[in-house]
Amino acid sequence: MEDAVSHSSLDSDEYVLVNGEPRLKIPGDGSSEDLERKMQEAVLTSSTNHASNDANMESVVAAQHDSDLAVKLSDSAETMTRSCDEAIKSIDDPIGDTDSPVQTQSQKSGVAETVVVGKSKFYQACGKPEALTLHVDDPNNVPTTVENIPESPTSPGSCTVFNRVTYLGCASVNAPRSEAEVMRNMAILNEKAKMAIDVTLLIPNTSEGTVRLFEPQSAAEMACYKIHRILFCARGQLESPEAHCFAFTCSHGDSIDTAIFQCHVFRCEIPDAVGKILMAFANAFRRIPHLPVNSSHSIEDPVFRFEVTLEVKEDDNKGGYSSCPKDKNCFKLRKNLEKKLILTAQQTAGFRELVIERCFGLLICPGRNVRQSDMHLLDMVSLGSSAEGRQYVISGIWDPRDSTFEVLNTETPKDTRVYMTIAVDLVIVGIQEPVRFVIETKAKIFQQNERFWYFPKRTLNEHFYVKLKEIENETSTEPRFEVASIESGTDVERRKSMLPLSLHHLHPPASSPSTGSMSTLGEIDDESDADEPLMSGSGDVSKDCSEGELEDWAETLAKWRLNLKQRPNKLASLVRRGIPEALRGEVWQLLASCTATEEQEMFESYRILITNDSPWEQVITRDIHRTFPAHDFFKEAGGLGQDSLFKLSKAYSVYDEEIGYCQGLSFLAAALLLHVPEEQAFCILVKIMFEYGHRNLFRQNFEELHLKFYQLERLMEDQLPELFNHFMEVGIEAHMFASQWFLTLFTAKFPLLIVFRILDVYLSEGQDTVFLIAVALLKTSRKDLLSLDFEGILKYFRVSLPKKYRTDENARELLSVAMGLKKSNKKLKKYEKEYITMKEQEMQQEDPVTRLQRENKRLQEANMRLEQENDDLAHELVISKIALRNELDVVEETAECLQKELVHTHKLLAEVEEDKARLELEAMQLKEMCRRELQHSEAENSRNAAIITDYKQICTQLSERLEKQQTAARQELAQVKSQIQSCERCSRLLSPDGTKCFTAPAPQEAEDPRLKSAESMVRELELQLAQTKLALVESECKTQDLTHQLGAALSEVQTSKSTWFQKTLNTLKDATNKGPPQRDADALRKSST
Repeated sequence: MEDAVSHSSLDSDEYVLVNGEPRLKIPGDGSSEDLERKMQEAVLTSSTNHASNDANMESVVAAQHDSDLAVKLSDSAETMTRSCDEAIKSIDDPIGDTDSPVQTQSQKSGVAETVVVGKSKFYQACGKPEALTLHVDDPNNVPTTVENIPESPTSPGSCTVFNRVTYLGCASVNAPRSEAEVMRNMAILNEKAKMAIDVTLLIPNTSEGTVRLFEPQSAAEMACYKIHRILFCARGQLESPEAHCFAFTCSHGDSIDTAIFQCHVFRCEIPDAVGKILMAFANAFRRIPHLPVNSSHSIEDPVFRFEVTLEVKEDDNKGGYSSCPKDKNCFKLRKNLEKKLILTAQQTAGFRELVIERCFGLLICPGRNVRQSDMHLLDMVSLGSSAEGRQYVISGIWDPRDSTFEVLNTETPKDTRVYMTIAVDLVIVGIQEPVRFVIETKAKIFQQNERFWYFPKRTLNEHFYVKLKEIENETSTEPRFEVASIESGTDVERRKSMLPLSLHHLHPPASSPSTGSMSTLGEIDDESDADEPLMSGSGDVSKDCSEGELEDWAETLAKWRLNLKQRPNKLASLVRRGIPEALRGEVWQLLASCTATEEQEMFESYRILITNDSPWEQVITRDIHRTFPAHDFFKEAGGLGQDSLFKLSKAYSVYDEEIGYCQGLSFLAAALLLHVPEEQAFCILVKIMFEYGHRNLFRQNFEELHLKFYQLERLMEDQLPELFNHFMEVGIEAHMFASQWFLTLFTAKFPLLIVFRILDVYLSEGQDTVFLIAVALLKTSRKDLLSLDFEGILKYFRVSLPKKYRTDENARELLSVAMGLKKSNKKLKKYEKEYITMKEQEMQQEDPVTRLQRENKRLQEANMRLEQENDDLAHELVISKIALRNELDVVEETAECLQKELVHTHKLLAEVEEDKARLELEAMQLKEMCRRELQHSEAENSRNAAIITDYKQICTQLSERLEKQQTAARQELAQVKSQIQSCERCSRLLSPDGTKCFTAPAPQEAEDPRLKSAESMVRELELQLAQTKLALVESECKTQDLTHQLGAALSEVQTSKSTWFQKTLNTLKDATNKGPPQRDADALRKSST
């Protein structure tokens, strides 16, 4: 499989080896733009020339049947007067066009149309390949049917056939892009060619086709050359013997070291046909095939594309494995060394993502086209998804010393190769059975001690197209598939190259001439919208994002939010792959270091700034309508988008007075507004302008911008010398195409798809990203630019280049190329010093008067600017002084009021301090009095307690005495009762139970005096006891009253600070002190009386 990139060939500036999509340069016959313009003019004027063309066709057809020499239109006066423009017009719609100089009868009858120009026939192909009818121009003009011509590998029928072409031969060249060398070889072969061969030439209509040479009689293919290998195409000078010759140079070989360049020379019978052939080459180089796109993604027969990479490593006898070199499609292996096979599988296309669950087995077998039973299973060392989750990596150990691999362990002779087949069985979620990918590759076996001094490409890449068929799945709602077919990219190429070629598919379907003309016009219109530049803000941005990518971003953002000052390790790689549209606004703020504190400050500033007047409002209003007119958000005049953009641009012009507003800032602001609100967009814009240094480009008469232009030109000179020299030749300078790139960060002309991707990387990696993107744009467009002149280059930058990146695939390719470039800050610093030195030298070398005049003008401008600033500052100073004077008056009045309040407060404080001292003294006296009263109360309480104790003791003694007396009395009474009962006379007075008995009155006897005295004593003691108890209760009550009085007095001392209490106390004291003398006076007065 051939690379799709361009490699520099050797060290010569004259040519390059092109392995990508080429662009044709046509010297000696005008540019491709001129041809295309004339073609369109011819199509538009076809209706006016219809009648004259019919007459021309009849005369040419009649001339064709006379003889072979009669076909030369120089013998006809009409042909002599036909201009080159008419020859070009016939190419524009070679089939079915009423403008054609020749129209055969088959065209009128509705069969396959054939246009003849001097015995050369053109076949416009379309439709499905069928049987081949190759028209060979023999004298009798009898069509010959051929079945064995292989079909072009491009889309069916997409080629133009030229008959009666003679192949003169080829010669090796050293400079394939040198016009002089091509002309020299053309002259030599045209003069000395003795073995000229008549051929039929097939030129494809797209850049992915193949130029083929067929033998006219047998229709056997003689040679083929892929379009992207053709480097240069030229025709002979019009006034020279080579006027009817043309040639092209082609590269052979897959690498720089093996590249061989050959110049192939052809001759036509008439010079006019040469221009048509070159035009066919130009169309082939310019047109990209329209691949069928199935937007609905039909589930009936979905096709998925997988990319499988094979890498072979050998034991390096150091405990590890080293990669085996690979030359073209052949691995270089050493025998008797254990090897490690590493396969990486990744899905690259399909309407849904298929997840590889596990590897079922890794197998290998010598040879190719082997049977399944011949495959040998290897021991797998590791398997699993890569760190990013997009690839599935399998590695296995292979020991070639096993007898089954004898072929792959035997040294191969010189110039011979052996084949080996590696297969991997993968279990994919949703597919019923394992999917087997088989890779066939060549290998060359060397001695064990062989040393390889260089290591070319080490991996083999193969694409597989898996066609699936949906099956019924009753147990789950998820769709289930079975494999309908698996085809590798190599098999596809091989199958295409072996298909029989049919010129029936080269003929358009039967239709009227007008129908054919309209189809051709439609095709031209589809490709000719390049005349109109792409409107800013155009293009759709996909919001689709895989689950794996979202998980990676979620994990990265979670880590980042924990520490905003340190970026996660995976952030740079994720940003380069593209920030998901849903997360872009948040990630942009984090990349620009817009912290919460700064955002809050910016929010407040923004709300104030939008209320201020700006001198740039009219300019901003004029630019608003020209900013992103293709986007719905900014399309409506006076709508939300334009209003937000106006406020944002105005706020920044007020915020940054030095820069104000410059054309181009509105595009950057609009791109920000599509993802974040106004306030946040303002914060990011300020960060870009100040911290990223973007505002420096607008300062000092754009001096920094001119430095960027010089640095870009020096980078082109170092990395793209051929393109740089071409620009110098045609007079293209960097400021002619790169000014908007730097000033607007690519937001003005390019589609939003690539604009957002560029801003992602710019915010992540800084301002040097602009150089990487610019060099990548020039590098990917190098072949187009080399074939254009001054006006064509400017038009390409203005129109074609932005339209090139309307697809996600091209945008990703551009970012990949840009990030693959080496970013050297040392080189940029070096170029900056060179620029400064160059400017200093220019200033020294120029006329002193001119330099002084320019310096004087600059100083005058600076002086005017400073005077204006001085006036503004003086005005602001006066306003500030007035405001300060007013504020000072207010402050002085406030100070005077505060001074009065302070004096009054000092007075109040003195009075309060006096009251405080007086109250403290009163409190001390009250405390002393209370202390004395408390001592007196305590003494009284102690005395009362002693009395109570004595009373208690006396009562106890009296109680004991009373008990004793009562006991004695009871004993004595018992004795008396016993004596009475013993007396017969007295016993009648007592009942048997000892109670009195009054049955008969008895004479009263005198009472016992001792009993009476005892009773009286008992009554007295009881009375004394009662009195003592009463006195005790009274003393306790007095004690409680005194305690309450003391508490009340203390509380009153604490709560009452009035002066009357002191006066009362003083009065009491005075009265107390005056009391005894008054009593003495009264006593004396009584005694005298």
